[in-house]
Amino acid sequence: MPKAKIKRLYLIPILSKALDVLELLEQSHAPVTLEDVYQKTQISKTSVYRILKTLVHRGYVAQAQNGLYRLVSRPRRLRFGFAAQSGEMPFSVAVAHSVAQAAAAAGVELLQLDNRYDPDIAIQNAEEFVAKRVDLVLEFQVEERVAPRVAHIFKKADIPLVAIDVPHPNATYFGVDNFDVGYEAGSLLAQHALRKWKGKVDWILGVGFSEAGSFVEARITGAFDGIRERLPDLPADRFLRLEGRGMRQPSQLAVSDFLRVQRKGQRILVAAATDSSALGVLEAARQAERESEFAIAGQDCIPEILEEMRSGKSAIIGSVSHEADSYGPRLIQLGIALLRGYTVPPYNYVRHRVVTPESLGAEAE
Repeated sequence: MPKAKIKRLYLIPILSKALDVLELLEQSHAPVTLEDVYQKTQISKTSVYRILKTLVHRGYVAQAQNGLYRLVSRPRRLRFGFAAQSGEMPFSVAVAHSVAQAAAAAGVELLQLDNRYDPDIAIQNAEEFVAKRVDLVLEFQVEERVAPRVAHIFKKADIPLVAIDVPHPNATYFGVDNFDVGYEAGSLLAQHALRKWKGKVDWILGVGFSEAGSFVEARITGAFDGIRERLPDLPADRFLRLEGRGMRQPSQLAVSDFLRVQRKGQRILVAAATDSSALGVLEAARQAERESEFAIAGQDCIPEILEEMRSGKSAIIGSVSHEADSYGPRLIQLGIALLRGYTVPPYNYVRHRVVTPESLGAEAE
């Protein structure tokens, strides 16, 4: 085989075409149209369009309102700060992974810190982001009471802030519609009670997360509304909120304390603010040998909850997936849009879906 042909094997065709487009723009002394680029490079119009859009997205090329393209000086790489909720929380870990992948794909430098479920550390991390001069911060910290202090640190430094799942003052919100996901969980619990228990329920527990504030606590409010709508005859004093802090052990302790003063044989619906809380409730029920009395719905669809549902023997009857994989791409796009001066909605909600043992079984078939 001739030597020239061996060398050609190492070329990346689409990269070579992109460089042809860049060189054409470099030689042009005035903005050009997509048609100009197509005619002069003889690259397919579809490829030209995709190359130009990619170059615009990455900041190498600018597109005017009239559609013309021109080469621009390469801006410095954007640098985002991302403060994770906790490296020990499965949903937080999934979100962090999604954000890291999306940042790498978009060419955004990402400085990651862990808030460790600790408000003092969240404040320290905010100060570190300011010291490191990031362009924008994606903040995932859970305590409502510290949100104003964290937000103030960024406001003073003139750093745009996107708050994940827990609203912060002067920040763009990104996350679930908490009342809506709670309502979905409550509806699922009520349907279970009607189907399995003929609508007879002794207690409805909302294992909440008061530290995150009323916005996140709306998951429990929504769940109670979803249950009341389908089981309207349940007495108001049968609805009880317990504090679980969104975590496994506090939720387990809270429900264990509740069960100690309750007779056996009661039917109990539980709406948990997170799947970690749902697993704590499940542990309490099993330790008391009362799992058959429970129906539990969580939030987040973490792997351990999916395993419980697939077993076919668990009191976990469902979880609302917040689609953690979708967080990264949308958060990075949102951050870039803010920095480029585009108008974005103040509240940006993720899509969610209810997952049950039945839907998991259908997916496996």
